[in-house]
Amino acid sequence: MPDPSLTLISHPLCPFVQRAAIVLLEKNVPFERINVDLSAKPDWFLALSPTGKVPLLKVHQTDEEDAILFESMVICEYLEETRGGAAMYPEDALLRARQRAWIEFATQTLADGWQFLNATDPVTADAKRAAFRDRLRKLEAELGSGPYFAGAAFGMVDAVYAPLFRYFAIIDPAVSQPIFEGFPRVSAWRAALAARASVGNAVVEDYADRFSAHLRQHQALLAA
Repeated sequence: MPDPSLTLISHPLCPFVQRAAIVLLEKNVPFERINVDLSAKPDWFLALSPTGKVPLLKVHQTDEEDAILFESMVICEYLEETRGGAAMYPEDALLRARQRAWIEFATQTLADGWQFLNATDPVTADAKRAAFRDRLRKLEAELGSGPYFAGAAFGMVDAVYAPLFRYFAIIDPAVSQPIFEGFPRVSAWRAALAARASVGNAVVEDYADRFSAHLRQHQALLAA
């Protein structure tokens, strides 16, 4: 049953929402999920979200007004600090800081990947594909023996990158496979993330169909 103390306000395609959902699932925390149409944002949502974006996490407080958290990493950090389950950061402060740096690196990596996927002209597609591969090259150099970013344990960095890699399992393999060529560690990491239950369960069952419809709606070159 959903936990009335936590409500994740979401959009079915948002990768930032998926970060929070993955952490909730990893920590086995029940929660309610409410999806919002971001093309016609309801007034109640705009009243809650200072940025007009998802995710939001509504935290019910007994005898107090519900608290609203926004920004995906703020939500993930809050869950890490307040909920049980396996730790998603190492205890060592230096290792923790390095992992947070690679989470920051994910911001532009996601932007380059998203702009490639949504490109409507070949020049943009080629430029963003090259930029994305350059970021994968840097990740390849950082990764160890896996299966996850920091080794055997699934952590916060994994929760952040999993939604990005998910896109490339949906598009034509003839397009996606060459992007990951030459990056065996990234490819193995991507496969391990795809097989993780929390990653699979962080999205709706028809996620792939919804994303394909999004590409068609935006007339992306990759639209099938």
